[in-house]
Amino acid sequence: MRRVLHGDVSAAARALLAAPPDTRAALMARLLREAGAADRFRCATGRAHPLWGNGSLMSAAMAYPRAREPYLDDPEYAACMAMLFEALVARASG
Repeated sequence: MRRVLHGDVSAAARALLAAPPDTRAALMARLLREAGAADRFRCATGRAHPLWGNGSLMSAAMAYPRAREPYLDDPEYAACMAMLFEALVARASG
């Protein structure tokens, strides 16, 4: 997966927010897998993956419905962002 930027966080958190709460953890894991697979595809072929894009978390999230971006103090959106950051820390830790 490519390095994570602010837009990646926003897009992924909005995809999580649009999903039913009981499916968000699975969607988070799927987004990370798909972004990683797309990045490997991009490195191997020089092209974006046809479904998951260029290997960024944003391009993987764009394949899913996304909620409109609420304010950062929206509790449910903040929880989705926290889930995302926890997954990124866990991924970086090993």
